[in-house]
Amino acid sequence: MTRNWKAEPVEGPVDESIAWGSDVPAAMLRRLGIKHIALTPGASYRGFHDSLVNHLGNDAPEIIMCTHEEHAIAVAHGYAKVTGRAMAVAVHSNVGLMHASMAIFNAFCDRVPMLILGATGPMDAAERRPWIDWLHTAQDQAALVRAFLKWDDQPGSVAAIPEAMLRGWKIANTAPCGPVYVNLDAGDQETPLAAPPALPDPARFAPLPEAAPNPAAIEQAVKALQTATHPVILFGRGARTTEAMQARVALAERTGAALLSDLKSGAMVPTDHPYHVGQPFNRVHGAGKAVLERADVILSLGWIDLGGLFKQVFGAGTSKAMVLHAGLDHQLHSGWGQEHFALPPVDIDLNCSADAAVAGLLANLPDETAPAPDIPAPKSKSETAPGITLRDMATALRDAVGDRPVTFPALARGWPVDLWPHHHPLDFLGKDGGGGVGSGPGLCIGAALALHGSGRLVIGTLGDGDTLMSVNALWTAAKYRLPVMFLINNNRSYMNDELHQERVALARGRNPANAWIGQRLDDPAPDFAGLARAQGIEAFGPIDTSDALADVLKQAVKVLDSGRPCLVDVLTDGRLGREDAAVRDTKGAA
Repeated sequence: MTRNWKAEPVEGPVDESIAWGSDVPAAMLRRLGIKHIALTPGASYRGFHDSLVNHLGNDAPEIIMCTHEEHAIAVAHGYAKVTGRAMAVAVHSNVGLMHASMAIFNAFCDRVPMLILGATGPMDAAERRPWIDWLHTAQDQAALVRAFLKWDDQPGSVAAIPEAMLRGWKIANTAPCGPVYVNLDAGDQETPLAAPPALPDPARFAPLPEAAPNPAAIEQAVKALQTATHPVILFGRGARTTEAMQARVALAERTGAALLSDLKSGAMVPTDHPYHVGQPFNRVHGAGKAVLERADVILSLGWIDLGGLFKQVFGAGTSKAMVLHAGLDHQLHSGWGQEHFALPPVDIDLNCSADAAVAGLLANLPDETAPAPDIPAPKSKSETAPGITLRDMATALRDAVGDRPVTFPALARGWPVDLWPHHHPLDFLGKDGGGGVGSGPGLCIGAALALHGSGRLVIGTLGDGDTLMSVNALWTAAKYRLPVMFLINNNRSYMNDELHQERVALARGRNPANAWIGQRLDDPAPDFAGLARAQGIEAFGPIDTSDALADVLKQAVKVLDSGRPCLVDVLTDGRLGREDAAVRDTKGAA
């Protein structure tokens, strides 16, 4: 949605002529239809920054200023999770790229598109300022992050910039998507132009549409699904559109398959659909294990870590079911990282995106509803604790927002999806991709930017450790008046790691009572509300009773309705909702 006001309007007339080298990449961003560029200022792209302001008038794209490069990337990541489209980011020289690296890794692992513009040099040593320009020049700057980029380039002249940006845009937004990096020479940016270069029409260099699956493979898959007695569909990565979700539901109902959802992928199908088994998960629950053990056909639609799921269910053995898989993730696998996960057995590989596979299967299946699967009854859930639980938090929040649509860019570990099912593809945007702690605030801000004016409330339930690591990202939400609620699940610990320490101690016959040492965020306890207020965010807390929480959340929703961000700090018991984490083996899920 387009915001109808600017935080920083430009004074005076803008220079609409393309007169300097840096005007070229700025003009290309506008031609590509990019609305926003997140950045943390840096002198290596001072020419480009001037072009954004004094050539484009800080409009199309509008600058979204961030206080750290990691936040800038996370904002673009959250934006892409909503829109499915790349946002631009500017990153300062080598040092800014180092700051940004973890967030780029998250975006790469989450397979989201992003156009990152860097800067270095001047590459001509004769043009460098003493000391600082030498420090901030690298011969191959992209090497810092190339292992988790989809593509990179450093154009050798101003004339080469349009092609580099067009290629990067096309690559980033073509499935499987990923971040790309175009590094601009500081010397080229500050070169006066005798005449502007030709700027091509981006429509002729558009991202590729999704390729259709092989008809023979689809025919085999249809036959397997039609003859299956206990089919299961695993829903992983896919498009966040109502049309795509409706198509997935139609496929389930035509095949009579039991449905399982990956918490990492977000809302792909309604989680309270009669065919859906249990809650979305990271580590498979008992009901999910049961349906997979009896399955005779398993269809994986973009499932993340299929081999790992099979290991959880079948141990050292393998599934006897016929395995069908759709996904393009293999096209990005390389030797540096291990995000390809364990190699699963696949009998029919459709070698296309999950949504292309759904379309191909529906086109070849009879338009009739198959008998419903036998779904294990969900176990009743209850939590008792002297303080606030996540179920208390979810209940109070649901009461505060009523029937209004909510987008959760992030959900705290153990969030009770059974109390608040996912019905719309934007209800939950999934996890951060690479497990890089500190991404939550930026992801929430990016989602709020993308959803501004949509009518959806944007609420992130964040861990206290994740928030504390990137708490200065909140300034951007205040600066641009983005209505987003940061709801802090404050257990005053790096609780996930505390539980890991407990598991290790138990496995070694040592004292688990010491698991808190070097883990607790207490004595002194961080003042999250104070940290938020210091950046212009209205804040509440810490809240330690359910009665107070119910009242505060109603006030917080009113803040969102006024068009402003807010933070609510809620003290909880972090051990609740962790699926008996303390008794898992030392190699259990994170």
